[in-house]
Amino acid sequence: MKSVASSLPSAEHQSIEHQCDVLVIGSGAAGLSLALKLADHCRVIVLSKSDRNEGSTRYAQGGIAAVFDEQDSIDAHVADTLNAGAGLCEEAAVRFTAENAKEALTWLINHGVPFDTETDEKGEERFHLTREGGHSHRRILHAADATGEALQITLNDVVSAHPNIEFLERYNAIDLIRSKQNSQNCTGAYVWNLQRAHVEVIRSRFIVLATGGASKVYQYTSNPDVSSGDGIAMAWRAGCRVANMEFNQFHPTCLYHPQARNFLITEALRGEGARLCHADGTPFMKRFDDRGDLAPRDIVARAIDYEMKRLGAECMYLDISHKPAEFVVKHFPNIYRKCLSLGIDITTQPIPVVPAAHYSCGGVMTDFNAKTDLDNVYAVGEVAYTGLHGANRMASNSLLECVVYAAAAAKDILSHLQDNYVEEPIAPWDESQVTNSDEEVIIQHNWHELRFFMWDYVGIVRTNKRLERALRRIQLLSQEIQEYYANFRVSNNLLELRNLVTVAELIVRCAMERKESRGLHYNLDYPDLLPDAKPTVLKPLPAKWQPEPGSMATVKDH
Repeated sequence: MKSVASSLPSAEHQSIEHQCDVLVIGSGAAGLSLALKLADHCRVIVLSKSDRNEGSTRYAQGGIAAVFDEQDSIDAHVADTLNAGAGLCEEAAVRFTAENAKEALTWLINHGVPFDTETDEKGEERFHLTREGGHSHRRILHAADATGEALQITLNDVVSAHPNIEFLERYNAIDLIRSKQNSQNCTGAYVWNLQRAHVEVIRSRFIVLATGGASKVYQYTSNPDVSSGDGIAMAWRAGCRVANMEFNQFHPTCLYHPQARNFLITEALRGEGARLCHADGTPFMKRFDDRGDLAPRDIVARAIDYEMKRLGAECMYLDISHKPAEFVVKHFPNIYRKCLSLGIDITTQPIPVVPAAHYSCGGVMTDFNAKTDLDNVYAVGEVAYTGLHGANRMASNSLLECVVYAAAAAKDILSHLQDNYVEEPIAPWDESQVTNSDEEVIIQHNWHELRFFMWDYVGIVRTNKRLERALRRIQLLSQEIQEYYANFRVSNNLLELRNLVTVAELIVRCAMERKESRGLHYNLDYPDLLPDAKPTVLKPLPAKWQPEPGSMATVKDH
């Protein structure tokens, strides 16, 4: 790897330029899988906004879906996904993912991901498959109830040992740098070094956005702090289309406890027989769906939200205490330990739960190679819209999508590594016209205001009036943030706020475009389904010029 410091008057303000063949922005399952598949053939930089183990992958509990059981089939996996997607999945994308699922998981197994096994009636060892909401068969490979953590640690260990991969930890990507010679290409990215509090440049032939979702735009979320929609916002500013941003999945069962506000209670509990109930133990899901506790997430989240509002209750309860204690502790050790540390013994007590923003089903539009509208920019994982999830993601298809499309992107990138490539100059970041801010409180105030009104107006249940109110507030906030960004040196909080307000506007505009209720988008003013389901696609206006480095200037009225 090569990093070059240019000659500037002060060492404190040196302009550092890193160079690589492929820049991977994000260090979760998607980014690490892709880096590992490329590293034998080229130089890769992996950018991690926090610690390299931090991100949504680490907190994924349930597992990864794939057909391993002889009684199961790819057609069944496809049918279940299409059904969960409420008529909006792109069937070709669903089939592509399901058909490549077993190969993707076999690759993970060969790299040491410790999926749980069991001994069958013949005394032979096989993978233990569980079942989650929306699935008609047991097809979820898992590592106890901490699959994401096992996956993250395993991939990290392998990637960290590879000589062609360089990790840059605590770096936040600011913007993609559009080529001045070819409008369909990017030449690299400006990035914020959190430790040095300074902007640097990464020059790269190919750029992969693997930044995860945007659920931090909501006040209550199961996501870690890094999920601020960075990749979606950067791609939008660079000229990429986005789609289906109105479909934000609210996980129905987040632990309700003041000391653990974003701890997820996996759907696998319901797959193994846990029941949703009131405080007095009365079950209620059969009143909302014939599938009861195994209904898809959107139905379960709305049911819990409805019961909480109807009863004026702070939470509902998830009860698995009727199962043998040994079974519960063996299959859900992480949840058992966490709850016990908070005074809740799940083998004898129900778990207090509430819905929380969890997963973005929309994102940057890509093809089957994970390529965006820009020729050398790819998007993989939750940041992307592939057509797989439709109006609602089926449980355990998310990590699967990461690995399947990482493989597809790697294959496409490798096929273009020998293409002609001409370097062009990249202007260093210009801070000569800005000053240090002495009003960080403004960022904090805007941050909280945005997340609160998104929860109130653009949450599980929406109305036209709520959406209009949200859009007006977003436009006012956006003006304030633009002015702030143009006049002061950047900070991590400012960069995240800038991205969150962009993503919030994309979510609201997509929601306003959809004149129906479907899947995760429920509008009281349009309660019925339209006969013809189509994705909501937003296209930015073409930029006629490239903003100067350090400038907030963008095309108006995206």
